[in-house]
Amino acid sequence: MLELIAHNLAPIMFITVMGMLLIGYPVALTLAAGGLFFFVVGVGLSEIAPDQINLFWPLLGAQPERVFGIMSNDTLLAIPFFTFMGLILERSGMAEDLLDTIGQLFGPVRGGLAYAVILVGALLAATTGVVAASVIAMGLISLPIMQRFNYAPSVATGTIVASGTLAQIVPPSLVLIVMADQLGVSVGDMYIGALWPSLMLVGAYCLYIFLLSIFRPKLVPALPASERTLGGGVMSLIASIAAAVAIYLLGTHVLFTHLSDANQFVAAAALAVGAIFVFAVANRGMKLGIISHLAEQVIIVLIPPLALIFLVLGTIFLGIATPTEGGAMGAVGALLLALMKKRLTFGILKSSVQATTTLSAFVMFILIGARVFGLTFYGVNGNVWLEELLLGLPGGEYGFLIVVTVVVFILGCFLDFFEIAFILVPLLAPVATTLGIDLVWFGVILGINLQASFLTPPFGFSLFYLRSVAPAKEWLDNRTGRKMPSIKTTDIYKGAVPFIFINVAMILAVISFPYLVTHYKAQPVTPPPSAIQVSPPANGGLGLPPIGGGTSDNGGGLGLPPLGGLPGNAPAPAAPQGGNSLGLPPLQGLGTPAPAPAPEQGNSLGLPPLQGLDAPAPAAPAPAPQQGNSLGLPPLQGLDAPAPAAPSAPAAPADGGSSLGLPPLQGLGTPAPAPAPAPATDLSQPPSFN
Repeated sequence: MLELIAHNLAPIMFITVMGMLLIGYPVALTLAAGGLFFFVVGVGLSEIAPDQINLFWPLLGAQPERVFGIMSNDTLLAIPFFTFMGLILERSGMAEDLLDTIGQLFGPVRGGLAYAVILVGALLAATTGVVAASVIAMGLISLPIMQRFNYAPSVATGTIVASGTLAQIVPPSLVLIVMADQLGVSVGDMYIGALWPSLMLVGAYCLYIFLLSIFRPKLVPALPASERTLGGGVMSLIASIAAAVAIYLLGTHVLFTHLSDANQFVAAAALAVGAIFVFAVANRGMKLGIISHLAEQVIIVLIPPLALIFLVLGTIFLGIATPTEGGAMGAVGALLLALMKKRLTFGILKSSVQATTTLSAFVMFILIGARVFGLTFYGVNGNVWLEELLLGLPGGEYGFLIVVTVVVFILGCFLDFFEIAFILVPLLAPVATTLGIDLVWFGVILGINLQASFLTPPFGFSLFYLRSVAPAKEWLDNRTGRKMPSIKTTDIYKGAVPFIFINVAMILAVISFPYLVTHYKAQPVTPPPSAIQVSPPANGGLGLPPIGGGTSDNGGGLGLPPLGGLPGNAPAPAAPQGGNSLGLPPLQGLGTPAPAPAPEQGNSLGLPPLQGLDAPAPAAPAPAPQQGNSLGLPPLQGLDAPAPAAPSAPAAPADGGSSLGLPPLQGLGTPAPAPAPAPATDLSQPPSFN
């Protein structure tokens, strides 16, 4: 019995801890307690199965270092920053202003309020990054309004939970931050990779509402004319947008042409948005009446959160700031926006700090418990067991992705995202790497998958969040004087089902078309300006042999043997019989030295190689003219292949002369051999030209 337990301790540990979590025990304590309990069991059984259990008591000394490693992780600092930013924006009334303004803008259209909820949910997701905050805020603000204007309860609740859950995948999502940390990839790459799928998901939600407005118009009625308090003026809004585009083009083509592309875009966009915002504020303050009240309200309400989103995500995408720095700027920007609207009170600040501290401590304790669990699980070869199990699945990488998608989808109905990220993702990442799966692509698939699981009855977390704020009894609408019906739990479940199918379709699309995510690494790599590339001339003319070991049959005036470091060494071309000849031997840095030429008599000038290399430099061949002086240029340096042997120098003129040999420059580890002196002269040691 003990042998059976020892040989299967990894699956027993995994199933036991997961079962305790599903029962409802606290996550951090369950992970830590399970890890310590099975550590003791593993040490006791290590003698029975020493090849499978690698646990011993001194290994516990590694736990403090692992905990300190978590606390000093800079990436996780982005979690409290983004959480604080979202809470400040939510509690300062930004969501309510956005919903009212966009609802008025889309009011005349069937399903206008649903469109407004989806778009505001996307904006909140891009500013808060917290699912609970988004769903609760949307439920408190938009659900009573949608009930007031006779939206079907299932459509209203389904739209709210789906749009609130966009915070799982829309950058700067906390899910993506934790996923990037656990997968060991860049948070910025994860944000860029998730951008297209998240935008497509928002578009798919709007498409579903559009189809409902065509085939089931009674479920999504238009806003009554009496409720359109902002009036008309859409053309004025279009003209304002056109003016902003014109200012942007002026900035990019005239004002900021001296800047780089990224800085040019930032400067021109800031100028355009700032100009139209200042104009709208001046139009309201001075009562100019140049633009309509609708255009004025839309510009003043939408531009500040959009500017905050650009401040956070734009700086990250452009490489100006890290995600942690972007989160810090976002938190400061949220405080400034709340202060500008005169809604920043001490109570809001205190409650936001408390909630941020609670969530950050919650994440840290779960991560510490997961580290204790992971140490024991890896010690019993649990990673090997799980890897062999998953690698044995049919279908290769697609079979692995489908099985993992189903498992995570089911676990997401019972476990919180942080539990799945800290327990499962570190175990799945090595298998994905082994199969050659891009980890950013894998992380985005898991993010969309967890978003779908948040919507899945009966245990979807977003459903519980909305249930906590939805009216459980009939309530009186003070504005219309009507009694509004209660929201049943079955209405919430029924409304979430279509959006679950949309999420599943998006998962399949991302799996089928990886470029939707992997476009983040498709940027062309340009060489630095300092890199200069020189192409050698063709054969003929100067007599240049081909690069890479080829030889030239043409023995012209300048004969370059092949560059070194390539397979094969060709001999230098033969010197002509008459006239002056300039022969350039191969470049230096070669492993085998070439023999030095031995002139018989006459004047000869031998230029030794340049210095800076470790191997002895070869001597240059001296061409043989019938009369006159001979000039032999030695090879240039920097290559690794041996130089071809130099031909012996023919006789010099009878009248004699002197021999001048330049010794090598200094700085080499191995000195170059001295050239052989000419027997007919006393200048055997020529002067050095250093």
